[in-house]
Amino acid sequence: MSDLLDLPVSTLQGEPTTLRELTGGGPALLVNVASRCGLTPQYTALEALHEEYAARGFTVIGLPCNQFMGQEPGSAEEIAEFCSATYGVTFPMTEKIEVNGADAHPVYQQLTATPDADGKAGDVAWNFEKFLLSGQGEVVARFRPQTLPDAPEVRAAIESVLPG
Repeated sequence: MSDLLDLPVSTLQGEPTTLRELTGGGPALLVNVASRCGLTPQYTALEALHEEYAARGFTVIGLPCNQFMGQEPGSAEEIAEFCSATYGVTFPMTEKIEVNGADAHPVYQQLTATPDADGKAGDVAWNFEKFLLSGQGEVVARFRPQTLPDAPEVRAAIESVLPG
């Protein structure tokens, strides 16, 4: 799955890049985000994780998605302004993408093959589903939307992929 890191994505500002460039080659938590969702306050914990573990090579990456009841309707500029002004987000964000269906981004075509703790793979259930990648691009864990970013099982999984 290391090719996952080399799949092309664009930043929220429209700059072409890859997950490898966004992560700097370290482990990352990929999260499909939305600005108008009941789970949007998870941005606070995601930013805290990003800040806490950044010195150890860890990155949170937000991937805005408007597939769930239109809860990410804004333009790239509106999304960036909302995340910065409301939640102080400093972690990288990609352009708005689709995570399910025929037009799912290639990143999510690979991610959704990974089962969660209950052994269930397949479509992303809702906004704020989380996928943990090792620095080698292996998907090591999948957490459903209701699992908080700072839940003990998420922290333990992050700790397990951080360099010693």
